[in-house]
Amino acid sequence: MSGHSKWSTIKHKKGAADAKRGKIFTKLIKEIMVSARFGGGDPTGNPRLRAAITAAKTENMPKDNIERAIKKGAGELEGVTYEEINYEGYGPGGVAVLAEIMTDNRNRAASDVRHIFTRHGGSMGEAGCVAWMFSKKGSIVFNKEKVSEEELMEVALDAGAEDVDEQDDLFEVTTSLEDFFAVKSAFESRGMTYELAEITMVPQSTVPIEDERTALQVLKLMDALEDCDDVQNAYANFDIPDKILNALA
Repeated sequence: MSGHSKWSTIKHKKGAADAKRGKIFTKLIKEIMVSARFGGGDPTGNPRLRAAITAAKTENMPKDNIERAIKKGAGELEGVTYEEINYEGYGPGGVAVLAEIMTDNRNRAASDVRHIFTRHGGSMGEAGCVAWMFSKKGSIVFNKEKVSEEELMEVALDAGAEDVDEQDDLFEVTTSLEDFFAVKSAFESRGMTYELAEITMVPQSTVPIEDERTALQVLKLMDALEDCDDVQNAYANFDIPDKILNALA
């Protein structure tokens, strides 16, 4: 499929390998709080909160942490107020980069993200300069060893998924935003265990990266953004061939 899918896979494997549980929990708690703040504390009527809770459970976040974050977001407990901003720009090779920010200090976040872009060969752009290149989609990732390809395809198509992509040891199912929960529930009802289920941003087109140096710069930029406390998610529209990814691994 696209560079997005490869990045999702890299991010997933990196997250599984790295011991960054505290940072992951912090970002998940912020997402739960903001989701509850804007859509209410009942996940039944708040799809965004439902997705945030699912992500937290996937990372084995304790139930008490989840409930406390919901109450803080809904105003039942005192807590920090976060605002959401998107920062956009370009990375090495002309790659479009979109960073979703959730912060309690807009000035700090802008300074940190601008520094990351500059340090890794990119540049910040104006609001809206690249956002139009991305569409919000659902992504459900399975380990090949844990599911039957035939059953996966059957359930995905019957439930209304848009695409199934095969990469290395994983399958990635892509859905529309509206059908994400229905497709995810269809897999769950069949007892099919996924590695990752999230709402993500998928690029409409990709920029091919054909040399190792540029590929390494792009990956370092994305790593730095993901590691920034104020960045919830970072997306880019690159497409790096497997042979270059394998050489950099």
